[in-house]
Amino acid sequence: MAETVLLESTHKKHEKQSAREKSGLLRGLIRTARPKQWVKNVLVVAAPAAAGELFSRHALTQIALVFVLFTASAAGVYLVNDARDADADRAHPVKRNRPVAAGQVPVPVAYSVGIALAVVAPTAAAFLCSPLTSALLTAYLGMQFAYCVSLKHVLVIDLAVVTTGFLMRAMIGGLALGIPLSRWFLITTGFGALFMVSAKRYSEAVQMAGKAGATRALLTEYTTGYLRFVWQLAASVAVLGYCLWALEEGGVPHTSVLPWRQLSMVAFILAVLRYAVFADRGTAGEPEDVVLRDRALALIGVVWLAMYGLAVANW
Repeated sequence: MAETVLLESTHKKHEKQSAREKSGLLRGLIRTARPKQWVKNVLVVAAPAAAGELFSRHALTQIALVFVLFTASAAGVYLVNDARDADADRAHPVKRNRPVAAGQVPVPVAYSVGIALAVVAPTAAAFLCSPLTSALLTAYLGMQFAYCVSLKHVLVIDLAVVTTGFLMRAMIGGLALGIPLSRWFLITTGFGALFMVSAKRYSEAVQMAGKAGATRALLTEYTTGYLRFVWQLAASVAVLGYCLWALEEGGVPHTSVLPWRQLSMVAFILAVLRYAVFADRGTAGEPEDVVLRDRALALIGVVWLAMYGLAVANW
């Protein structure tokens, strides 16, 4: 009898331990998928919003689906990247706490789940969205895996790849709904993304100067002067592209109460100038963190969104 009770107790302990391990593995996989970064995928609404085709049931369904598929694709990239860099991350003061480097998620599991997501996402997009959507997701995955393997070690190319990732997010919503993408939309979005990416790199370079091993290896190859030049150039082109879009109507009379499209230039330029304050100080980290912690920038963003929405609605 005592042996039976002991066996049952041991069995229950094993079950509880197994449940804890599975729960810990699931939490580790979710952490590795970087939930904080998912906010970037909200960019999928950019093209439909710009075209004023965001609020139909079909559009909302497709945008929600595209958001999920892009998030799954990005999660697959993060998992493979962390599995590949596990040994190097263990020697890093911060990255060693990542689930894969810490052993919470075994390397083979990270590879398997990451590759599975990378296969399922574009396949699902082909059936549920459109062939172009699937092709763009496939191109995104190919580019990001190439970045993980080698491109992140190539000067300038690393900036271009990260920027293109943002641009693809902004494009995919339009492709899913068959919306033609304006050249000004692509120019403004692309250089706006380059502005934020290079501003973040510049901030990292300023903050981590002299701290070898505590930052990106490639960052030591850039000078702060060069990165400053890049974000200033990108900001200038983004502003120019937006202004050309806003003035594209020429002398065609508008039927709205005010010329909201032209007026939105003021808010857009103020937003860029305000963001540049943080870039210049070397405190422009993740774009979402900059916007959320600065009330003035958030308010300017809301005003710009309101003007842009009024322009699209021709109110």
